[in-house]
Amino acid sequence: MQTKKVRVRFAPSPTGGLHLGGVRTVLYNYLFARQHQGDFILRIEDTDQTRFVEGAEQYIYDCLNWVGLTPDESPLKGGKFGPYRQSERKPIYKQYADQLVANGQAYIAFDTPEELERMRVDFKTEQNPSPQYDRTVRNKMRNSLTLSPDEVKRLLEQGARHVIRIKMPENETIRFTDMIRGEVEFNSSLVDDKVLLKADGMPTYHLAVVVDDYLMEISHAFRGEEWLPSSPVHVLLWEYLFGLDKMPQWAHLPLILGPQGKLSKRDGAKYGFPVFAMNWTDPKTSELTEGFRERGFLPEAFINMLALLGWNDGTEQELFSKEELVEKFSIERVHSGGARFDFEKAKWFNHEWIKKLPVSSYAAAVKTYLLQKGITITDETRFEKVLELVKDRATLLPDFAEQAVFFFRAPTAWDLDAVKPKWNEAKTQFFQSVIEKFKPADWETVILESNFKEWASAAGLKPGEVLLPFRVMLVGGKFGPHVFDIAALLGREETIKRIQRFLQEV
Repeated sequence: MQTKKVRVRFAPSPTGGLHLGGVRTVLYNYLFARQHQGDFILRIEDTDQTRFVEGAEQYIYDCLNWVGLTPDESPLKGGKFGPYRQSERKPIYKQYADQLVANGQAYIAFDTPEELERMRVDFKTEQNPSPQYDRTVRNKMRNSLTLSPDEVKRLLEQGARHVIRIKMPENETIRFTDMIRGEVEFNSSLVDDKVLLKADGMPTYHLAVVVDDYLMEISHAFRGEEWLPSSPVHVLLWEYLFGLDKMPQWAHLPLILGPQGKLSKRDGAKYGFPVFAMNWTDPKTSELTEGFRERGFLPEAFINMLALLGWNDGTEQELFSKEELVEKFSIERVHSGGARFDFEKAKWFNHEWIKKLPVSSYAAAVKTYLLQKGITITDETRFEKVLELVKDRATLLPDFAEQAVFFFRAPTAWDLDAVKPKWNEAKTQFFQSVIEKFKPADWETVILESNFKEWASAAGLKPGEVLLPFRVMLVGGKFGPHVFDIAALLGREETIKRIQRFLQEV
């Protein structure tokens, strides 16, 4: 039974665009927090200043706003557990690193970058082609385990460059229970002595994540499975610093897979689908990577699709609103195996949500695509009627511009090949008479359809023979919604104009 208040966090590094895996981590955290009336925290892990990318933090906020996953505490919103940027918490971490050194659970290492590079060369063997700074190497390096206390003191007083490393114990089994994977265990001898505090005084992820999760009272930590190999270091840090009873419950989420394995930016470029939530332009290269929002996805469809990348509720249901996901989500039902991303399925979700949502919810977005075609919307009521008529034919939001443009601009070219082979004088006369009969007719869909078919029969024509030409006259081709709905919305004057213009061409 849950006794501790649920507090979860999403802790990205501001190093680039937010990809599918990152947003799914946000989503699962958010759903879990809302389900348990808990708090969802956004913490920016910017301790690696060498990888910091200008604009990346704002991009994270923009993405979360777009998908409607708003944190309860964040650098922007604040909260009693702040600051929420790790770079602003720098003074906090050293005391914990020093405590570990004092207890013999960590040590000070003075090795220069050149010495570390030499270590990787000198200690390379067939059995160990990539030597790491571990229990077999530490005693051959320059650190507080091999140097005398006086030498260590002298180096520190001189301000010698140094880091603090965890001292991994030898041949211990380190265990924890993962909410998705069950019991997980590691042998400590297989893990290297990770750096905890860097030469610039900044913590690495390993120390910062443990200290911050403790100080921010995080109850559950959901993160990608790529962090599993580092978990024994984190378990030991919890044990050494705060006690394992204070450690959050962990869940390591499965990878999202592309056609060639882990979904990557390269997959998106190669196969033509987005992998980022929103457009991301790399400030260094000015390279644009297209996002789901700009491709024309609805946020409702995007989070619905993401939720089912590795989770289901045990039923056949596929369409879930955010509220339904909050109600039905269960971290225990997240699969441990990788989830394969299918762009066609993602588009299916979007198509379903376009049909499901009121058109008013995405009308503003569709306007931007019409504006690109030089069309400005002035009549909102008519515009929403148009969207209702064509929404079944739109998979992505830009599709509306193609499917609806003829409502706002008369065609200047027609699919004459669809009409000419069976065109004859009788049809010309029929449509000339229709023009005259349309002038006094009631202008409603049902009446228009009934009249048109009666007139066709009276002229000795089958309705099917004249319905296709009528459609081509109004829209330019063999597409669009019910033709009499189109005529009703175009209005009497515009419908007659389009018939007249076509008759001059055929």
